[in-house]
Amino acid sequence: MKRLNLGINTICAHVGEVEDTQFKGAISPLFMATSYSYDGMDTKRYPRCFNSPNQEALAKKVAALENCEAAMIFGSGMAAISHALLGLLQQGDHVVFPETMYGGAYNFIVKEFPKYGIEFSFTQGFSKEHFRSEIKANTKLIYLETPSNPLMKITDLEMIAHLAKEHDCITMIDNTFASPINQNPTDFGIDIVMHSATKYMGGHSDISAGTISGSQVHMDQIWSTSINLGGHLSDYTVWLLERSMKTMALRVKRQSKNAKKIAKWLEKHEQVAKVYYPGLKSHPDYAIAKKQMKGFGGMLSFELKEGLDSIAFMRALHLVKYSLSLAGVESTILSPAETSHFLLGPEERKKQGISDGLLRFSSGIEEKEDIIADLEQAFASL
Repeated sequence: MKRLNLGINTICAHVGEVEDTQFKGAISPLFMATSYSYDGMDTKRYPRCFNSPNQEALAKKVAALENCEAAMIFGSGMAAISHALLGLLQQGDHVVFPETMYGGAYNFIVKEFPKYGIEFSFTQGFSKEHFRSEIKANTKLIYLETPSNPLMKITDLEMIAHLAKEHDCITMIDNTFASPINQNPTDFGIDIVMHSATKYMGGHSDISAGTISGSQVHMDQIWSTSINLGGHLSDYTVWLLERSMKTMALRVKRQSKNAKKIAKWLEKHEQVAKVYYPGLKSHPDYAIAKKQMKGFGGMLSFELKEGLDSIAFMRALHLVKYSLSLAGVESTILSPAETSHFLLGPEERKKQGISDGLLRFSSGIEEKEDIIADLEQAFASL
């Protein structure tokens, strides 16, 4: 599906609105009903079926932003991931996952897939051959996460799409870190796009949600399983999410600009050992990121030099919040080993290159000079 002939801010602001036919209000009215008439109606509406007025409208906005035919809204990013995978897979299928990925998704795979008889394997890198070597006769799906959490590794989307077509596989990506503003995977041949809408779509650290978008055929397949699992989002939160998404492009562009400036500053800092940000020319995947991303995103990670206390550094910050999650209008920082990737355990984290000293930084919309000043005073405290 081609993007609507509208600019990105116009899509964010206007597509997927519910028309207020009664009072002509400027925003979408909120429909909180859990009971709708079905007499003579083509659609039998029920929130668990993902077809309430507000859910249907917001799904159109998400689909338009990702150049897809259809979309669904879920109660969290993990609900979106689990519903999509369980809807597309069955006993005996095999899935290829990337070497590093979000810890919650990894935990779901290793703990739940065996119960369903679904096979899986993880690559040992991100090249075409790394993915090809894991494909089997029963491989049904290739899963991607780019930029990856938390090491910001980049996978060539076009390359994976071609590889998947060679082996008749579905492709699915976690596009959360990039957001639809910076990356549209379907433009490169990827089938299904997932977002933790808790992050950039919500953008204010007050909404938990997830989205899946793709072709109508794939979405129908996911829907037929999802109505049995009950992971829909409440209509009030759907309404709040639509409101938040109106400013998403403005927020994300500012966050991306700040992150690039901060990454360049950190890269030169004497107390920093390494910076992970795809917008740096020193990043090994810079060329791929530049090819498939419109902006490099608001996320980066960095490691302090040996001997420096990363926890003390975070506690010394005043403006930047030592906090869970990411992508809010406020800058935040955390230790993946303590939070997002805690469930992996020390051995698996070490295998994936996630050290205890690694810090993940989410750039907010503050003045970049204020963020850098706060980071500098925290470095000085060490």
